[in-house]
Parts: sequence; structure tokens; C-alpha cells
Amino acid sequence: MPSQAEQFLDAYIECALWSSTDNSDDSGGKPLDDNYGPDDLAPECLAEFKRDCEAFQEANADDLTDYDPEQAGHDFWLTRNGHGAGFWDRGLGELGDRLSKASKVYGSVDLVIGSDGKIHC
Repeated sequence: MPSQAEQFLDAYIECALWSSTDNSDDSGGKPLDDNYGPDDLAPECLAEFKRDCEAFQEANADDLTDYDPEQAGHDFWLTRNGHGAGFWDRGLGELGDRLSKASKVYGSVDLVIGSDGKIHC
């Protein structure tokens, strides 16, 4: 069974691919997860994902104790990128507010397909 940190990261990556598009047309294109998976992340992008997820989990360990790691990884991606859902949208009160504020410290991330066919941050 994957560790909680691995579950968090896997869900974060899944959400990143699901919520990002390939910009293949004027409407934004298709969701990345239609044609790409975690193995398509450029090594430096995967390293950035790991670094941010580990730092977020460490800095917010007390608040994440009873939070499902997969949901937390998903919510971290959505919240840091300003999507219409995330920690603040779960009815968690002060906990949701704290985790939302903590997410914003990391800024947003845009994903693009490079000329090498890999996903870059």
C-alpha cells in the first residue's frame, strides 16, 4: 500500500492532469489526462511536484492528520491554482481556511507540452 505522502502526490498529479488542457485549439483543447499520464511528466516538473507536495504536507502536518491524503492532494492542486473548489469548499470552517491560505503560498502552476512531448511546469 502506498504511503500517505505517495497517495497525496498521486492524487495531486491526477488532479493536475485532469484540470489542465493541452491548448491544442482555441477553446483550450483536451484535458491532459485524455492523452497523457504521470509518466509523461518531465523529470524537473515531477521533482517540483514532489518538492511542493512534501513541503506542504510537512508545513501543515497537524491540519492534515485526519484529512484523507488523496483528497488533500487533489485539494492542494485545485486551491493553489485558484480553481472553483478545494480546501475552502469542503465545509471545513477554520481548517479549510488555514489550508487554503497555506496553499496560496506556493503560487499557481501552468502545465505545457514541450517539444519533447513531455509535460513541463
